[in-house]
Amino acid sequence: MEAAEDDERPLLTHQFLPQQEEEGSRYTSDGTVDSNKQPALKQSTGNWRACFFILAAEFSECLCFSAVARNLVTYLTTVLHERNVDAARNVSAWVGTCFFTPLVGAFLADTYWGRYSTIIVFLSVYVVGMLITTVSATLPLFLPSSDSGGIHRVAVYLGLYLAALGTGGIKSCSSALGADQFDGADPGERVAKGSFFNWYYFSINIGSLLSTTVLVWVQDNIGWSVGFAIPTVLMVFGLAVFVAGGKVYRYKRTSGSPFTRVFQVVVAAARNYRLELPDDTSALHENEGAAGHTSEFSFFDKAAVVLPSSEKKGPWRLCTVSQVEELKMLLRMAPVWASLLIFFAVTAQMSSTLVEQALHHGI
Repeated sequence: MEAAEDDERPLLTHQFLPQQEEEGSRYTSDGTVDSNKQPALKQSTGNWRACFFILAAEFSECLCFSAVARNLVTYLTTVLHERNVDAARNVSAWVGTCFFTPLVGAFLADTYWGRYSTIIVFLSVYVVGMLITTVSATLPLFLPSSDSGGIHRVAVYLGLYLAALGTGGIKSCSSALGADQFDGADPGERVAKGSFFNWYYFSINIGSLLSTTVLVWVQDNIGWSVGFAIPTVLMVFGLAVFVAGGKVYRYKRTSGSPFTRVFQVVVAAARNYRLELPDDTSALHENEGAAGHTSEFSFFDKAAVVLPSSEKKGPWRLCTVSQVEELKMLLRMAPVWASLLIFFAVTAQMSSTLVEQALHHGI
C-alpha cells in the first residue's frame, strides 16, 4: 500500500510549487528585456518608475513643438516678411512634415534600432534643429541688413526641418515605449497601462496649453530669441531625463516593420495574379481557420495561395492569411482616414490663416 502511494506521489510536492510560481512571476511574460538584454525583472524595471522619464520627454517635446507651430506664421510674416499666402503654405508644409516623419521613425524603430535608440537619435536631431532655430532668431542682430536676409532664411528653415525630422522619433515611439513598460499578462500592470495613457495625453495637452499661452506671449512681447530658447532648453532637459531612465526601461526586441508585412502582401498578390483561388479557404497558406479569413478584397488572398513545389517561395511571393487580413483591416479603415482629411484641413488653419486674420485685425 505504501509502495502504491509512493508511485502516485508527485516528484515535486506542493510546498515547492509556490516557490516555482514566485520565481516565474519575478520576470515579465511578454518577452521584454532590461538594458543588459536579460529578461526584465518586474521589481526593478518598467512600470511607473520608468514612465515618469517618458512622460517628461513627451511633455518637453509637445511644449517645444507647440511653441513653434502655434506662432510660426507670425514669425514668417513679421520677421522674414513673407506674404500671408506663402507663410500659410510654409507653415502647413512644415506641420505636415512633422506628422509624416513619424512613419520614418516607426519603421526604423520596428526594424533596426528599437524604440529607445530611435527616440535618442531623433531627439538629438530635434535639439540641434531647435538650437539652429534659436540662433537664427539672433542673426539679424549681428549681420548687416544687406547680408542677413538670405542667411537668416536658410538658417530658419534648416532648423525648422531638422526639428520636423526629430519629432518623427518621439511621436511614433514614446507612447509605444510607455506601453512596453507594463506586462499585459499582469492584471495590475494592465490597469496601470490604461492610467499611463491618461497621463500621457494629459502631459501633451498641458504642454500645448503652456506653449500656446505663456511661450507665445514671450515671443510676442519679449523676443523671438528668448521665445525659442526656452523650449530649446526644455528639450535638452527632456533628452537628459529620458536618457537617465535607460537602466529602468523594459525593451522589446525588434521584430520587423508592419509596413514590410503589408507591402509583402501587395507584391505577392501582384506576382500571383494568374493563380486561381481555392474553393476551400483552409487550403490557403497557414490559415488557422475560417474565422480568421474574410471574403472582402479577395484579390489579396492570392498572396496566400500555396505555390507548386517547383516554384521559388519567399516572403515576397507567399504570405500567411494573417498578413493578408492585416492589409484588409487597413483597407477597411481607409474610408475613415479619408474622412479625417477634411477635419484636419480645417483645424490646420488654426495655426496659419486664422492667426493671420487676427494679426490683420490687430487682435
